[in-house]
Amino acid sequence: MNFTIPTPLQQEHEALHDELRRATQAGGEVGEAAKTLAGLMHGHFVKEDQIALPPLGLLGALSRGEFSTEMNNVLALTDRLQAELPQMLEEHKAIVAALQRLQVAAEHAGRSDIVAFAQQLVQHARTEEDVMYPAALLVGHHVRLLAARHADQRASA
Repeated sequence: MNFTIPTPLQQEHEALHDELRRATQAGGEVGEAAKTLAGLMHGHFVKEDQIALPPLGLLGALSRGEFSTEMNNVLALTDRLQAELPQMLEEHKAIVAALQRLQVAAEHAGRSDIVAFAQQLVQHARTEEDVMYPAALLVGHHVRLLAARHADQRASA
């Protein structure tokens, strides 16, 4: 079963990539700070797209009480997310520190657009930590519970 990242999250990540790409082209201290940030974020975004965001594609079906045994395949993703979560949170700390440097450079350069982008990306990181990662982990927990219930029902039938 393929797990698709919800479209709004895909679009948000694409928009953030576009903004970051523009910031790297700003030149000077701002461009250099943005390039450092881009280096930190690339691998992190790839990891999110691989393990943290695809489980969220099951939220709608699970909220409607739907279950299929194919959903068990999401457990490989959520188990990996659980294992890698401490590292991902450390990556967020490094990213937020780089964002703060970008914000300072952008303020000195009078680039209010890049200041706003940096602030938006800090908020995005907080949303991931407080909402998206826990929701992805809950998808795994819920699928595990439903799979056990399904197995119990089959065994008693």
